[in-house]
Amino acid sequence: MFAPSDERLIKRALENNKQAWLQLVKRYEGLVYNYGLRMLSNRDDAMDLMQDVFVSVFRNLAGWRGECSFKNWLMTIAHHRCIEHYRRRRDHHSDDQLDEQVSDADWDNPERIYAGQQRGQQLIRAMQQLPLEQRQIVELKFFQHLKLQDIATQLDTPLNTVKSRLYSAVSKLQELVEVV
Repeated sequence: MFAPSDERLIKRALENNKQAWLQLVKRYEGLVYNYGLRMLSNRDDAMDLMQDVFVSVFRNLAGWRGECSFKNWLMTIAHHRCIEHYRRRRDHHSDDQLDEQVSDADWDNPERIYAGQQRGQQLIRAMQQLPLEQRQIVELKFFQHLKLQDIATQLDTPLNTVKSRLYSAVSKLQELVEVV
């Protein structure tokens, strides 16, 4: 009836329980994929990132010590894999490869769907013009809903640097979105 906790699933996965591992993957695959999509702007790259992340998590699952939540640990790995991926491929892909994110409540209003997709694509295009350091902070703050202190910890960056990058990014995004 109740979903097992991450800790319980991890314990069972470490005991070679395939179902527990699959539940963990299913629980977080959308989060990792959407993170990759927003950061890399390409479905194939986001899928590759997701695979890399879960392979890494599988190999290092015994190394998770519970000092932070499993989700934060997973997203830290995703962050590092994204940087590696970004460094390997600095190609810029076209906007038509972006996934559109539409809520179920909007299906009855095509105009709202279209307007939302346009705003989302406009924001993602603007995010792609930010330096990687700023883009990461925007992703973590507004899409992952992390607190600034948690972002600083995850990125191993001083809190004031995170704040500065966030304010610069928001200012730049406002300029870019107004122009477009």
